[in-house]
Amino acid sequence: MSKNSFILGVTGSIATGKSTVVEVFLEQGIPVVDGDIVARQIMEPGQPALAQVAKTFGQTVLQSDGGLNRQALGEIVFSRPEKRQQLDQQLDPYLRQEIIRQLQEAAKTAPLVVADIPLLYEKGYEQYVDQVAVVYIPREIQLHRLMERDGISEKAATQRIDSQLAIDTKAERADWVIDNQGTREETRQQVTAWLLQRKKGLPLRK
Repeated sequence: MSKNSFILGVTGSIATGKSTVVEVFLEQGIPVVDGDIVARQIMEPGQPALAQVAKTFGQTVLQSDGGLNRQALGEIVFSRPEKRQQLDQQLDPYLRQEIIRQLQEAAKTAPLVVADIPLLYEKGYEQYVDQVAVVYIPREIQLHRLMERDGISEKAATQRIDSQLAIDTKAERADWVIDNQGTREETRQQVTAWLLQRKKGLPLRK
């Protein structure tokens, strides 16, 4: 990465409110490399990642126009954990390469770049950033928000939460913990204050 650019990794866990934080950076004109968007980009028609997936799982995962048939692929992988793992392993190098490329490109001209990566710790992306910010809420609140947001049972919500590294563990490893237990505006103010510190050249809060 460019020595003149600071890369901030932003992560959290499902339903902790990461999008609220990233929104503030975007409003300030700060480039954001979104891991979810990159994951969709590498699966566009003509991309090598999509060709690899079709080779492994069959042509039924492709639409007539060469695009990904997400429903067909989902039917294959979501009911069979070993297939889901196989898919993740195949896509990881393509996803990692493109995320790094986009970060490097943004760092050429921007003094601050945000890497919005949901599974940042789970996939080892902390090695590519200067600091990591974790958007935090306690597990109990996380469970309630997820059930309410997606209209799912406590059991289903628990399974989704447990599929990721525990939010408390992520918070312990973070350089900066953004507390999202309060109002949306209180969360946004924490990000604004951090950005102000950077502009003034003050030590970044841990």
